[in-house]
Amino acid sequence: MIRKLKQADAGEVEKILNKIPIFSEAEVKVGMELVNIAASDIEQTDYNVFVYEEEGKIYGYHCTGRRPLTDAVYDLYWIAVDPESKIKGIGRKLLQHAENFVLEKQGRWLLAETSSKQSYEKTRNFYLRNNFSVIAQINDFYAVGNSLIIFGKFFNK
Repeated sequence: MIRKLKQADAGEVEKILNKIPIFSEAEVKVGMELVNIAASDIEQTDYNVFVYEEEGKIYGYHCTGRRPLTDAVYDLYWIAVDPESKIKGIGRKLLQHAENFVLEKQGRWLLAETSSKQSYEKTRNFYLRNNFSVIAQINDFYAVGNSLIIFGKFFNK
């Protein structure tokens, strides 16, 4: 089941992020900032966090929101799955949920930013397998040798 984040879920999401070896401490901190904003202020709409829950346990989440100053472009800020989960297809289900969320909001684009580091190869392949295209790359963005790669999916209305 995929459902909206509850305040009590934040700790479980943090545990998941800390289990993912490619995430640095700084990345986990940024991810949790968005989760905590969503968990503490149910009125805000910038960060929409949804969790994948099965039998009372959270196995993943996504955070999606409209990009500021656009009329219908959305960012997939975060998507993460517990690496210890034995359930197949959670990432794909979360991504489909994010896409449906964007479509329900009459969104035109869903963008996902990631790194060019070798450790993010599975992430990049995940987006390509799910019909996202590389729409931009900024070389040496995060650091020398670590480029920003922006994936996007365009929705025809």
